[in-house]
Amino acid sequence: MQDSEVFLEGENPLLDSYDIHLKSQFVDKKHIKDIEVELRNDPAVADVIYDIVLVELANENIKSISYWVLVVSAVFAVVSMLLINSALRLSIYSHRFTIKTMQLVGATKAFIRRPFIWKGIKLGLIGAFFSILVLLYLVHWADGMLPELNIWEDWIPTAIVLAGVLSTGIIIAAISTFFATQRFLNLRTDDLY
Repeated sequence: MQDSEVFLEGENPLLDSYDIHLKSQFVDKKHIKDIEVELRNDPAVADVIYDIVLVELANENIKSISYWVLVVSAVFAVVSMLLINSALRLSIYSHRFTIKTMQLVGATKAFIRRPFIWKGIKLGLIGAFFSILVLLYLVHWADGMLPELNIWEDWIPTAIVLAGVLSTGIIIAAISTFFATQRFLNLRTDDLY
């Protein structure tokens, strides 16, 4: 035992090792290089080791996945808008005779349109409410499956998405109802059949 202490001269050949986990906004080539330079300038740090190729590959994959998620989301948004628009048009189509009768007795277009728009907004609120419930369940599930994401720790992006779902549901329903009622308000009596 004495021989090894003399050989090492009181120094430990096994240096301490620390794992550093960066937040997502710092995981890019420039920030990592800045952090590496800062750590290497510290005299207490002997070496900095990380896999730059893996970091670049992960960033490229995240960018391409984000692009395709955006494309798929846009397609689903267009399809949902078309479905909502068609459903509201069918609902208003069933009231076309009521709309024309109200016009014949002198009701203004805004007066006729108002209850249909309110009904559309209520339907948009109901749809948004169910969508928000499903999204909250998915976020809770994802947080349980991948706790290292800490989704609930930074809840502001989730709140922004939920507010966007709510406002989009209301806006789409209101606009679709407006244009559907406008179409039947401008229809001639002979074209109702």
